[in-house]
Amino acid sequence: MLTSFGYAFVFFLLGAVLVGGALIAVRLIAPRNRTTEKLMTYECGENPIGSPWVRFNIRFYVIALIFILFDVELVVLFPWAVVFEKHGMTAYIAGAIFIAILFLADFYLWAKGDLEWQRPMPRIPRLPELIETRGTAERQPAPGKAEHAPAEAS
Repeated sequence: MLTSFGYAFVFFLLGAVLVGGALIAVRLIAPRNRTTEKLMTYECGENPIGSPWVRFNIRFYVIALIFILFDVELVVLFPWAVVFEKHGMTAYIAGAIFIAILFLADFYLWAKGDLEWQRPMPRIPRLPELIETRGTAERQPAPGKAEHAPAEAS
């Protein structure tokens, strides 16, 4: 007679055998005709243009992380809704605080501009602008010091 741990061990062992068997079967059965088309980075019938190392917009990652965070938080709300009636006012207050924190995080992301796909472009100063700004700043006298004019020759 197996104990609970024995059943778990048999289940784990059976899973490992099935996964190992599938990997060995694929290794034996899979075709091995490697062509230049098959070894290309992007295989979909289109010829790749440029380097495969393309920089993606960071907005994709930010939106995905925000989605995952809010999705995980919503998963926490489902069990809360199930036991809400059982625990009464304590569960209501805990849920209200949790939802308030979610709304605060949502408003923070909105105010920061992370929920908008296109953010305003930052103004990056160019070299000619920096030279003009520095040139005029260097020509002006320091505060509190009068500029001495050269004496005129008569």
